[in-house]
Amino acid sequence: VALVCGDSVRLMDGGGRCSGRVEVLHRGQWGTVCDDDWDMRDAAVVCRELGCGEAVDVLGNSHFGPGSGPIWMDDVDCSGSESTLKNCTSAGWGKHDCNQTKNAGVICSGKITEFSLFFYDNTLGVRLVGGPRCSGRVEVLHENTWATVCFEDFDQQDAEVVCRELGCGPSMELLGAAAFGRGEGQVWTEELQCRGNESQINLCPKSSTLTHDCSHDNDVGLLCADMVRLVNSSRPCTGRVEILHQGQWGTVCDDDWDMRDAAVVCRELGCGEAVDVMGKAHFGPGSGPIWMNKVACSGSESTLKNCGSIKHDCSHDSDVGLVCSVRLVDGGSRCAGRVEVLHRGQWGTVCVFGMSTIAAVVVCRELGCGEILRPIWMSHVDCSGTESTVKHCGYLGWGKHSCLHYYDAELICSGMLKSVCIFNQSIFY
Repeated sequence: VALVCGDSVRLMDGGGRCSGRVEVLHRGQWGTVCDDDWDMRDAAVVCRELGCGEAVDVLGNSHFGPGSGPIWMDDVDCSGSESTLKNCTSAGWGKHDCNQTKNAGVICSGKITEFSLFFYDNTLGVRLVGGPRCSGRVEVLHENTWATVCFEDFDQQDAEVVCRELGCGPSMELLGAAAFGRGEGQVWTEELQCRGNESQINLCPKSSTLTHDCSHDNDVGLLCADMVRLVNSSRPCTGRVEILHQGQWGTVCDDDWDMRDAAVVCRELGCGEAVDVMGKAHFGPGSGPIWMNKVACSGSESTLKNCGSIKHDCSHDSDVGLVCSVRLVDGGSRCAGRVEVLHRGQWGTVCVFGMSTIAAVVVCRELGCGEILRPIWMSHVDCSGTESTVKHCGYLGWGKHSCLHYYDAELICSGMLKSVCIFNQSIFY
């Protein structure tokens, strides 16, 4: 015997069942949800109810087109733990002060649970290799084998879907000529034909009628925008926290902001460990919306958007900032620059004598910057190569050295794509 039960919520016009305009079934009729106060906790309930994994983003202003019929819910306020959207508080069934131009939308990660009663091609996975979290060589998983993708077979619409599926921001740039290094194994023999609004690549049409040969010299690379950034500081990996939501950058309130929240941001940006958090607009007040308040991360989340938060009651005078442990400065890229260490509140450099290539590997890995592109000669830093951060390596001691700034250590990691110059590197402790 088989049983199929209907859902009381669905996502429409998003290119698949795990993204689209939110619609809820009430009294036998489908209706929409107003985007007033619609946030990631509300989206998390919808994604979980549909067996669609984690919430990746929420969208308003009828991003997926206006619905029709009644507007059933407004001012939705979920705790995030509800089993169904209907259990969340709202203004009341059919009570609202908006129209169909303000429909709420959701993008879920698309992970299908083992109990899902919806079947489609879910054999494809995707990853970005050789760069920071939201950039790298595009590889697809097909029949348990990872394969690279030819630059000629990948376009902007495909890129948008890959970035969305990986929980990153919009696609910024496509790169050919194996910009993130040549892959190994096979080159994928199919071609994605995404429309650009799908939540994951296994929902995209595909063509297997490729007429050209492609080698790993033409492996495609992709740069996606991060969903979080640190701004208003002269140094990378330090600054005011801003998050991208509904296509607009906004700030985070400092209420209850702590080192666990900061750890998630530093890791998401490939900036090592969190060192300090600053409130009261230490890096200057932001502008625009305040997207998050009383953020409550466990510290293990892959992105700040997956942390719990509430609606704010603060101003930009309370914008939060942070300092992460590792940075590369004056190199034209966050993956190249002069090595500096923060100790007792002051940045200092690393001497170029005696630090091995193994130590450089540790630095690049800590920053999420791939492999080293240029060997270095650095002073008295002794890593085994297994350390998660260069500050765990052996060294002479803080402030003990016999060199001048002319010998500051330099390093370039593979995360750097465009500059061909050789720059210095910095570390924060």
